[in-house]
Amino acid sequence: MTIAVSASIATDNLMRFPGKFSDVLLADQLEHVSLSFLVDDLVIRRGGVAGNIAYAMGLLGRSPLLVGSVGPDFGEYRDWLERHGVDCSAVRVSTTAQTARFVCTTDESMAQIASFYPGAMSEAREISLTELTESRPLELVLIGANDPEAMTRHTDECRKLGIPFAADPSQQLALIDGEQALRLIDGAAYLFTNEYEWGLLLQKTGLGPEEIGRQVGIRVTTLGAKGVQIIGPDGVEVYVEVVPELGKVDPTGVGDGFRAGFLTGHTAGLSLERSAQLGSLVAVLVLETTGTQEWQLERQTALDRIAAAYGPEAAADIATVLG
Repeated sequence: MTIAVSASIATDNLMRFPGKFSDVLLADQLEHVSLSFLVDDLVIRRGGVAGNIAYAMGLLGRSPLLVGSVGPDFGEYRDWLERHGVDCSAVRVSTTAQTARFVCTTDESMAQIASFYPGAMSEAREISLTELTESRPLELVLIGANDPEAMTRHTDECRKLGIPFAADPSQQLALIDGEQALRLIDGAAYLFTNEYEWGLLLQKTGLGPEEIGRQVGIRVTTLGAKGVQIIGPDGVEVYVEVVPELGKVDPTGVGDGFRAGFLTGHTAGLSLERSAQLGSLVAVLVLETTGTQEWQLERQTALDRIAAAYGPEAAADIATVLG
């Protein structure tokens, strides 16, 4: 059985500002903001929500199916993903647009200002999950930030086909209205948000936590340095702290890493707690690396860090997933 990851595929242009945005952003002048930040460096990396999650799942041994649209410049990126266990056979290649581009500047406090050019991503709406299932069974489809019409289409197809799906609207919550948001999460086996996105989802839909909880199976809310909160279908809450970092290098893609680890663990039979602990390990490995797909997984070192953070029983359980 295959986990499909339907979301953005992009090239990341990452820069670092040697100061704090908060020192130069004036609260009473935001309507007239006109700033240029002199950055220290520029690093160009492979990225996008789907690319990041699929790469991480590949390292964890899941061989995910990447679902998204790219430009003719995707060749080298494709080779990279395939070398790391990702099935790229469902990727659509545009003849008219380049692969999407994420441009992000991070300050010394890890705050970020970013822009996103969709490019070929807008053609993801042309991809049919129904056609994909004719050649392979899908165990789960993660539907992340992507072309909004693609997100809606793939969500509707999952409901129609009876395929469990994980709703992860993330950055697109800022663009869609409450009705669209509800359409993306209704019936989801998993709902992923960070703390801010959860508040935005409540505001846009006008629903309370219990009302949204009745529409989804497992609700996962990442809390940054405070860890993660998980509420299961039975309403029982699980809280997991982060794996202590060895150093904060770049927060880009940390949430993607968590989702990859969590879903890899849970679909392999780990408990919600153990799955979140594996997700937290992947997240910290991303945090400690420049670039969302430059980290590597060294099995024994990973298990040692899990044991130090959560105890030897956690390490023993998670070892069964890491192989």
